[in-house]
Amino acid sequence: MVKPVTRSITHLINNPSSPSQSAPKIPFPSRKIRKPPTKNSCTKPSTVTVSSILSVTKTLSVKGEIDLALDHLRSSDPLLATLLDTHKPPTYDSQDLPFLSLAKSIIYQQLATKAATSIYSRFIALCGGESQVNPANVLSLSAQQLREIGVSGRKASYLHDLAEKYKSGLLSDLSILEMSDDELLSSLTAVKGIGVWSVHMFMMSSLHRPDVLPVGDLGVRKGVQTLYGLKDLPQALQMEEICEKWRPYRTVGSWYMWRLMDAKAGNKEAKS
Repeated sequence: MVKPVTRSITHLINNPSSPSQSAPKIPFPSRKIRKPPTKNSCTKPSTVTVSSILSVTKTLSVKGEIDLALDHLRSSDPLLATLLDTHKPPTYDSQDLPFLSLAKSIIYQQLATKAATSIYSRFIALCGGESQVNPANVLSLSAQQLREIGVSGRKASYLHDLAEKYKSGLLSDLSILEMSDDELLSSLTAVKGIGVWSVHMFMMSSLHRPDVLPVGDLGVRKGVQTLYGLKDLPQALQMEEICEKWRPYRTVGSWYMWRLMDAKAGNKEAKS
């Protein structure tokens, strides 16, 4: 297997001229960058400047961003402010490249954590290490090889579809970092096996996007129901309306909904 040079997310963001594992070289610093159209975009490509890339990639891992988020949430939502004082702030430190994160999310789908971790470890070993999880190496693995380590035939087809979209140029690590949240939803849900919830989790935990509201996540929905004393579990539109006050830090507000439900579950266990 050919072993490509590995790069971190930080490297890709700070060095847009460096090619990703499958992306063409991008000029730096002041020339316009022509983005290839995604599957669901019009045929005329759009152009963005390097400065706009950096603004899109401003994340919750940027120094001081969490403090800004907490100040905003505390002032905009008194009910949520109480939670801020009872839990430590979230941290966003992971540096996995997009392809690795997406492959991992496919493997972990609908599996207990222990089983998924075991299969993922075998997958990493089969690829030759996490640094070697790239489109070319994944495409070199047959469905039979993947089944032998516990990856289902369906998930094997998902992994191959993701890798094929990288190989064709529809996706790349750099283009994913450049995309807006809406573009990510459109482009990544075109990959077999990746739905809206998976994209939301990817944007929150891997890309550290600040303003993601996972309206389909049961934990976040239950948290909103509990915090606001709602009779019924809120649906997507109601979630959008209630959590509008959290914008532009709905990711952090959602994180506190998970903490609220964790605390509630812990209180039930203590009473039993």
